[in-house]
Amino acid sequence: MNEPRNLVLIGFMGAGKTTVGRALAARLGWATVDCDDLIEQRAGKTIAAIFAEEGESHFRGVEAAVAADLASYEHTVITTGGGVVERPDNLDHLRRAGRVIYLRARVETLYGRVRGSDHRPLLQVADPLGRMGELLARRAPAYEKADRVIDTDDLTVAEVVERILA
Repeated sequence: MNEPRNLVLIGFMGAGKTTVGRALAARLGWATVDCDDLIEQRAGKTIAAIFAEEGESHFRGVEAAVAADLASYEHTVITTGGGVVERPDNLDHLRRAGRVIYLRARVETLYGRVRGSDHRPLLQVADPLGRMGELLARRAPAYEKADRVIDTDDLTVAEVVERILA
């Protein structure tokens, strides 16, 4: 198989996309770009502020525009927000950008990784674990359409990078 132009990491919040993405980019000597950072730059405000002031629908629109622009990148590890698959067209945009890899983990693992985080607007509810379970169940079929799936529950960052490169 030809070397992909880019590698795109998808998965639920807490899957390790950003951390793994940085380590993977360092290993490959590639750049890394985080879609959430691009969204914040484009909007001129934090994601939490976008959600609070304009709502999730507006956020998803900005996210879709950013996803559509990713095909212009070369030799970049692209990390995405967990909800990028909420819009089916986004997966098509991500595929045009490069090889899509789903970092999968059990909801309990994910919750353990993000518990106590105050910058995740979708978890600012009475039952964050329950909310995560609902969101993961809804998004999992789209995540599973990735070119490759890697279970990260019991792996170190270095082990996930090795599996991606294998």
